[in-house]
Amino acid sequence: MRKIKIIGMGKYLPGKAVLSSEIDKRLGLSDGWTEKKSGVYKRYYANGETASEMGAKAAQKALEDAGLTLEGIDCIVSASGTMEQPIPCTASLIHEKLKPKRPIPAFDINSTCLSFVTALDTMSYLVDAGKYRHVLLVSSDIASIGINPMQKESYVLFGDAAVACVIRRSSDGEESKIRASLMYTHSEGARFTEIRGGGTHLHPNDHFVKEDFLFDMDGKAIFRLSSKVINGFMDELLDQASLSTEEIDWLVPHQASGMAMRILAGKIGFESRKMVNVIKNYGNTIAASIPLALHDAIQNNQIRRGQKVLLLGTSAGLSLGGLIIEY
Repeated sequence: MRKIKIIGMGKYLPGKAVLSSEIDKRLGLSDGWTEKKSGVYKRYYANGETASEMGAKAAQKALEDAGLTLEGIDCIVSASGTMEQPIPCTASLIHEKLKPKRPIPAFDINSTCLSFVTALDTMSYLVDAGKYRHVLLVSSDIASIGINPMQKESYVLFGDAAVACVIRRSSDGEESKIRASLMYTHSEGARFTEIRGGGTHLHPNDHFVKEDFLFDMDGKAIFRLSSKVINGFMDELLDQASLSTEEIDWLVPHQASGMAMRILAGKIGFESRKMVNVIKNYGNTIAASIPLALHDAIQNNQIRRGQKVLLLGTSAGLSLGGLIIEY
């Protein structure tokens, strides 16, 4: 139990909206195939923006929402699933765009699609302990550049977005807290989701096969493995929080695909009315996916102070991660 409060959120979407009907034409698919398969009506593609530029714009909105300036922030964490470049870390590039007037540490926490959940969990301990007063978490992902048109099932899913979040320790009398957190990695699924090229293993100086630098996913294998382990995972997470499924007000899942979310909710016993589903408007935005859904649900007054919210998802690795908060 950690006394942590989300005090501000902001999002940034690139200007280029891409409808599923355009994807149908681009890939030579029948009308309506993309939306039916993915659950996505439109997504946004970066058009000249960098991930750090997008992240900085989302960060400014989160600061405004929190009633703070950058000078009130003690640490900047990039919680993104994709990198702008191998060196330096994306947080340093966001830091550069924000131009703080005093020294502020900046670093990345990356667990691909679960990066926001992992970063919120990790940094909450440091905030609760008093190491930092205000922490700025930024998830900014550009997925559109690395998707493979030869794998149409995954190509149709992804979009680009940035979301930022400011956290602090809850004051006396405030009920906001983290009730429980859990993450497990099942590395028998490590090869189910990959971009193999770009690191030290398949470096472009020594090796260049285009497909190794594009996103590669075995969706069926991911589903089989995650289905096998999700119920035991949920039992442990809920037990840690001393809560039942019925006591959770909202499920905010990783917006992987429309079908995946429906199956997930049914498998762990959540009614569809309790699930925040925004994939129709954005697609799968990698690590930005969960905070994007959280942001919209807060802005739309779906999620209100004191309600119990489950942030839940899978990521490449294969990892499962969950966080139960009282917003």
